Amino acid sequence: MFGRRTVKARLSGWLRPLALLVVAGLLGPALAGCFQEPGGGDSTRADFVGIILARGDGRTAGELARFEHAFLRHAEPPHDSRQLKHFRDVLSRVQSSYVHPVSEAALIDAAIAGMAAAAGESGRLPADRAMRAALDAMTASLDPHSDYLDPEELRDLEVVTTGEFGGMGIQVTMEDGMVKVVAPIEGTPADRAGLRAGDLITRVDGSPIAGMTLSQAIQAMRGAPGSRVRLTVERPGRGAFEVAITRAVITVQPVRWATHGDIGYLRIVAFNERTADGVADAMAAMQHALGGRMSGLVMDLRSNPGGLFDQSYKVSDAFLDSGLIVSIRGRDSERAQIYRARRGDLARGLPIVVLVDGGSASASEIVAGALQDNGRATVMGTPSFGKGSVQMVMMLPEGGGLKLTTALYYTPAGHAIQARGVVPDIMLTGMDDIYDNFRERAIPGALPGAGADDHRWQTRIDVSSCPQVDADDRQLGCAIGLLDAGSLERFLSSAEPASAG
Repeated sequence: MFGRRTVKARLSGWLRPLALLVVAGLLGPALAGCFQEPGGGDSTRADFVGIILARGDGRTAGELARFEHAFLRHAEPPHDSRQLKHFRDVLSRVQSSYVHPVSEAALIDAAIAGMAAAAGESGRLPADRAMRAALDAMTASLDPHSDYLDPEELRDLEVVTTGEFGGMGIQVTMEDGMVKVVAPIEGTPADRAGLRAGDLITRVDGSPIAGMTLSQAIQAMRGAPGSRVRLTVERPGRGAFEVAITRAVITVQPVRWATHGDIGYLRIVAFNERTADGVADAMAAMQHALGGRMSGLVMDLRSNPGGLFDQSYKVSDAFLDSGLIVSIRGRDSERAQIYRARRGDLARGLPIVVLVDGGSASASEIVAGALQDNGRATVMGTPSFGKGSVQMVMMLPEGGGLKLTTALYYTPAGHAIQARGVVPDIMLTGMDDIYDNFRERAIPGALPGAGADDHRWQTRIDVSSCPQVDADDRQLGCAIGLLDAGSLERFLSSAEPASAG
């Protein structure tokens, strides 16, 4: 077996939250790393993303008075005590639970600026819209993954984490006034239509997106299953073109498997409620198909944007007999949450290669980091996305919710994933990196990495030296080649590494 014991690993250093086109709404947090306690039973509204109830407390009178004065100036009707109580609840939760202390004055400044911008030249707008603008701006000032959710968005988040929803199956963000494609979900209408990471959506059914907020653009792209939407897309090197997509009810099957000779191939697309069970079923099916003669396993986490924390914990645990999986550290470092593996390895000690790329985020990075640091797997590919922050979703007394960054994930070796990601033991070169300059650290307002960045990859391999698998997948060919070689040394001698780090 080979893994971290033979390959020196390192951890290094998704976008105003990633979004999924769904019928009822389009939300980002669901596949970007929401938190759920491991070990729970069936998912419910109370536990699917660790929802808790926010309670208000006393605030600095001067700062609150400053906000209330601005609200009176912009809101119609101005004396809406329910909206003001709603603001105090959100402000209190941010001040008490955000991962780092935040200046109350800075939060109030952002909220007032958001209201003023939404009010425009008229200077006034309905009270509920004024409050929404204030809360959107205040949470946007924190980091790209914190967000205020209205009641509809809160319901949509729960729908997406179940793995079944309606829409096109596309993850998007807003950049420079246009909707930017993060990635289509494998096997969905958007994927079949040929949309790619980095595509810019400029028009929906002929109407320009310029001037819309992300929520407004999302609303324009919504529609019932079976309806068609026409997108105008700009792609670097190609220019503008149109794509017609028929919306559908999308069931995300998070796991699929195959065999290549006596090597098992486990593809994990996302971490929803079905993932851990799907992994167990796939491992059993592969062992049966190979007559119990499996010699190694490739776990493919490429372009997997993450999902539910408890599923990443369970998948990691499924391949470890012991050891630390991940720790979660918030504002109070002495109250870190530690998650350890229990005995039971579905791969029965067989060598594992984990494939990652710049689209492997959040829950994917937890799994890759856990197996890497415990010496259980060799990680191969390109550096992962670097989304290492924890979001809690808090139900608010006046309705809606607050998705708030409350902590950071740390690998078993104690390295923060945030803004650095998981750096492969074996770096693959020689192919287009569609995620180049499109990782967490490049997002305006992203939280910086914590701690020292003192790990290095050991070697680089040009994918052209590896065989093609499934017509055009040389990265998978490299992973299978490593397992077939039986040792890193024999693999490197045949693959001729580009250089050592």
